[in-house]
Amino acid sequence: MSDRLIDGFDGVLSDLDGVVYAGPDAVPGATEALTRLGEEGKSLAYVTNNASRSSGQVAAHLRDIGAPARAEQVFGSALAGAELLAEQVVAGATVLVTGSETLADAVRDQGLRVVASAEEKPDAVIQGFSPMLGWRDLAEAAYAVAAGAVWVATNTDMSIPQERGIAPGNGTLVAAVSAATGRSPLVAGKPEAALFRTAAHHSGVARALVIGDRLDTDILGGNRAGMATALVLTGVDTVRTALAAATDQRPTYLIASLAALYEAYPAITIEDGLHSCGGASARVMEGTVRVDGREDDLDAWRAACAAWWAAHPDEDTAHTPEVEFGTIR
Repeated sequence: MSDRLIDGFDGVLSDLDGVVYAGPDAVPGATEALTRLGEEGKSLAYVTNNASRSSGQVAAHLRDIGAPARAEQVFGSALAGAELLAEQVVAGATVLVTGSETLADAVRDQGLRVVASAEEKPDAVIQGFSPMLGWRDLAEAAYAVAAGAVWVATNTDMSIPQERGIAPGNGTLVAAVSAATGRSPLVAGKPEAALFRTAAHHSGVARALVIGDRLDTDILGGNRAGMATALVLTGVDTVRTALAAATDQRPTYLIASLAALYEAYPAITIEDGLHSCGGASARVMEGTVRVDGREDDLDAWRAACAAWWAAHPDEDTAHTPEVEFGTIR
């Protein structure tokens, strides 16, 4: 029986930036690994907090870099937000959309009616990122939220990468409305569970593996959705940040790249407090993780994570331990 990582799952829910592409280019080997999923009968869905581009636009971009993608495989926070909102209001309810036309279309698709102003006393407000939003848009949202409208945010990302650098994200705009009203929205996108559950439901995936490069969005969200998670080391987070992660941000698996989906994933074994993975092992001694293995060996870090996490099972915040590589005495 095969012991490849992918064989334990019937589908993958993949993040985009840092997993499939980095800037304008595909991550080396990523598109080939994603294409192989379809060849092996595995489902593939993409999950993104982007609520300003349609699924068709995202899919077209993915195809341009060689990744397999159809519009129905792309799940953004606009859809998740609209579905979450529809659960909170009655059919035909009025909604003030503070965001893109893509978000407005997602709301209409739920059988809800989009209005243009707080003066129309909307039943709900949904807020998503658009570079065209201004003060007046945020003010209208604040008026409606303060009047008691149900409030949903597609995501609360505080920043977004742009060609010229890092710019304010939807979270900063949500924070402005929150500061004005004293209220907090329901959130659909990462790191909440709704986006992952929406993608799995629409894709017909029963045993999903969530793959991402960020602990605080991809891994946390997948964990909250009750799904297995894999941190891929081609983007933001590293083996060291994974080791230090708070409990709810700890991934099920650590993989170097998407190609590792088709490789055996070594099991962790435990004996007398010694955690072993492949040819490496680790033990926590006097607050230090001592590793019998090489620093450039991923199995050594897998063992280190297992040992540290077992010794600190309930961490609310990140905590970085000392790590020593060599022979455990």
